[in-house]
Amino acid sequence: MGRSTLLSRLGLAACLLLLLGGSESLGSQEKQQGPWEEDRRAVTEAAPWARARYEAVKKHLGAVGALSKQYWQYLACKVSQEGCEEEGKRKAGHSPGWSLPLVGQDYLEIFSAWYCSFGKCCKTGDCRIVNNITGLEMDLNGQLHGQHLAKEVVVQAVQRFLQSPQPEKALVLSFHGWSGTGKNFVARMVASHLYRDGLKSECVRVFIALFHFPHHKYVDSYKVQLEKQISETVQLCKQSLFIFDEAEKLHFGLLDTIKPFMAHDGKKGQVDYRRSIFLFLSNIGGNTINEVALDFWRAGRAREEISLELLEQRLRQELLQPAENSYARSHLLEENLIDFFVPFLPLEYHHVKLCARDAFLARGLPYTEAALDEVARTMVFVPKEEKLFSAQGCKSVSQRINYFLP
Repeated sequence: MGRSTLLSRLGLAACLLLLLGGSESLGSQEKQQGPWEEDRRAVTEAAPWARARYEAVKKHLGAVGALSKQYWQYLACKVSQEGCEEEGKRKAGHSPGWSLPLVGQDYLEIFSAWYCSFGKCCKTGDCRIVNNITGLEMDLNGQLHGQHLAKEVVVQAVQRFLQSPQPEKALVLSFHGWSGTGKNFVARMVASHLYRDGLKSECVRVFIALFHFPHHKYVDSYKVQLEKQISETVQLCKQSLFIFDEAEKLHFGLLDTIKPFMAHDGKKGQVDYRRSIFLFLSNIGGNTINEVALDFWRAGRAREEISLELLEQRLRQELLQPAENSYARSHLLEENLIDFFVPFLPLEYHHVKLCARDAFLARGLPYTEAALDEVARTMVFVPKEEKLFSAQGCKSVSQRINYFLP
């Protein structure tokens, strides 16, 4: 017996004891008494009654044993997906006198969460999907700085998609902005709040263009591999998440390979891809976004006044430019497969300070305003005249705080 199997058996046994201990009745309305008390009474009671009392105790102990077995089967099926056939037969037969006490149900929920924290709860990754939209919104509000549009679009798009009983197509979001503005951070946050195991989930696949598909001469081989991985992941998890980093560097042939999985019919063979989520992360459009932000600043307007409609229109125009643009060559835009373009604005000095603060807190280190200023001042700011935006966003901030530790 493997270590994980032994752990699950011991855990189920412990939970079974709790359930039985929390149960106040075992199919009877009367308070039951132990066999030792029955035997003691049998000595004093009349002989004709002794046999009847003994048979009653024997019958009661047999019921307890049978009930314990039902508890075990119920737990094994509920938590580790074992013995579900027996549980199904029991439900079909509507066994009399069987009900899981309320206290036992509470213990079961606690135990299920504990057990699932150690490993798989079922044969597919779907059982470890959490879809914690509230947590996603809270963490984005607290840890994603200077990105009012990204917060709003991502939370609303994901929430509405998950709430739809029958989506027409897979959800496709395209993140755009300079390096270090939070595109990868948001992708990780989405993964960690939709899946218990985050990026390590069997339902999540991350592809980095220059790492996974470095040579264009092997694009035909990459196509086969990519299609196979997407198909296998969706077969394992109906709600799958696919993240494509450096998407502008993907060969347009690879984007064409992905298109059928994002299309409105959303089916290839017997597999339905309409519950999948695709995130594309790209630096394309970063300069356009920055120009809009700079124009607002020069006009004395707050960056929070920048609307999604304004930036989305500018991004579409740039993405349609044919020059070495895999988006344009793959016809993703013409076929309206991208649901939302998510702009990430350039970060200003006070945003970098907030990132530095988060880096100190993440490592449990004390900080001062002076220390945050020192970290922010080590970053390069552009344009040359205004020195308004961090050229690297918040990238490398967590490493830079090492220079200011005592």
